Parts: sequence; C-alpha cells; structure tokens
Amino acid sequence: MDRRKFMGIAAAAAAGSVALERGAKASEASTDAMAASAAMGAGGDATPFPVSVMLWTVFRDLPFEERLAKVAEAGYTNVELVGEYAKWTEEDYEKAIAAKKKYGIKFDATAGIHHGLADATVREAFLADLKAALVPMERLEIPAIIVLGGNIVPGQTPAEQHEAAIETLKQAAKVVEGKTIAGEPVRLLLETIDPEENPKFYMKTITEAIEVVRAVNHPQVQLLYDFFHEQIAEGNLIEKIEKHSDVIGLVHVADVPGRHQPGTGEINYMNIYRALAKHNYKYKAAMEFIPNGDQVEALRKAKAEVASIA
Repeated sequence: MDRRKFMGIAAAAAAGSVALERGAKASEASTDAMAASAAMGAGGDATPFPVSVMLWTVFRDLPFEERLAKVAEAGYTNVELVGEYAKWTEEDYEKAIAAKKKYGIKFDATAGIHHGLADATVREAFLADLKAALVPMERLEIPAIIVLGGNIVPGQTPAEQHEAAIETLKQAAKVVEGKTIAGEPVRLLLETIDPEENPKFYMKTITEAIEVVRAVNHPQVQLLYDFFHEQIAEGNLIEKIEKHSDVIGLVHVADVPGRHQPGTGEINYMNIYRALAKHNYKYKAAMEFIPNGDQVEALRKAKAEVASIA
C-alpha cells in the first residue's frame, strides 16, 4: 500500500458537473483511505515499534524506484540502504527522491563505509569516509549510518583492536556531534558480523560491540543488534535485550539458517518482539531477510507478526 495522491485530481480540476464532482470526491476519499492504511501498515495494523526493510534483500531484479513501490505495497514506509546511490547520476538522485515522496518512504539508515573501526592505521581514512557519506545522507534525508569493525589485522592483538574501535568511534562521534538530518540526530550504529559469514572479521559478537558502545558513551553512538548474526555467533538473544536495551538503536530481523523470514528457522521472533516492546524499544526493526515465496506477502506477514504483540 502506498501514499500516491493522484487519484481524482484530474476529475476535481475539471469538475463541471455533479457526476464529475461526486466522482472526484469518491476518488479522493479512496485515496485518503489508502494513505491511512499505508500509515498504519498493511491491513491497518499498528506496530509497537517502527518497522523497516533492508532493501538489498528484496526485489533485487527491479529498478530502484520499482523496489520502493513494492515495499510500499507490502505496507512499509521505512527503507534502509547499503549505499546503492554510490554511482548515481544527478538524474538517478532526482528519480529516487521523486519515488521516495510518491510512495511515502523514508530512508532511515544506510551503510557503505569501506574502512573498519578496529584498525588504528586507517582511522583517518575511516573518518574521511564518514564525512563523505554525510553528503548523500543529507540529500536523501538518511539520519543514521551503519559502521563495522573491519577485518582482523595481522600483528595486532584483540585488545589493541578493541581499543582502536573505541577510539575511532569517539572520533567519529565528534564528526556527527549535534548534527541532525531530517530533524533527527545523526546516529552511528555499530554492527557485528558472525564468523560463519566472514571468518576474517574482527568484531563478531554483540557482547564486544556493547562494550565498545558503552566505552564511547555518546548518545549518537548506538548498537545495531542483528539477531541473525548474533544467533550464529553467540546466541542468548533476549538476555542482551533485557540488559542493554538502552544502547540498542536498530535491530535487524532474519531467521537462522538461510537468512529467510521469521518462522522458517530456529529463532523465536515473537518472544524477541515481546522483549523489545517490554523494554520500550522505540527505534526501527528492519526486515533483512531473503524471502521464500512471494516477497510482498512475506514482508506483509512479517509486519503483521510484529503488530500482533501490540
């Protein structure tokens, strides 16, 4: 469901008869109902915390604007990117911004910084990446960016890389301190990657990421809790919500194994959603799963499951 407001406009403009006028009013009422349904979600369901879609996982064979249309059809108004705009032309930006407005979509987060946090030798390059990333973020009104630890560095101890990650994030916090985009503080969201997906990756567990975020101790630096990665890396998903909900600024949703939609694997997402709601989680829960079957229906069902615990 999207927020397109074009229905009935031509009829309203040309209203010269009672029949046309009534038709325009009926069409406008229908469009308003569509917009209201989109605002609440597919089927009019309200969720206890906002939901989003990580775009790289869905509708990958379609042009960018059509992908946004599909997300809106599934009842979502938030989308996360992974730097799809890196090679966009001016025309590409204009088309994307027009589609974003047409379908009532907000871009709530992005990724794409090439350097990792946990290597002190590339700290200045990381900060340069961040400063460069803020330019398209401002244009596309994206108020948050995902950051990663990077790979294990030969010759550096885990303790050295841990401290490097803390110091780099402290410096990054200074770059975004007090900065807002689309009326929201710019946030840096630290994500981990499980050892099965990338055995060369340094920061593999939420436990360490929490330690890093707490050491940085800045309101614009938060944790991205990816349940898929953490189930593989360490498990014990709900206890970390209960103990550390104050530093969680984004969660990612996909089941294990296979990174498919909730209900296809071993993670009890209904209990996870209840734990998030219990602890007054207010940020996005982004669907980052690769759907089995119809993609629109899978996204609709995933959102309805979140809404069912409200």
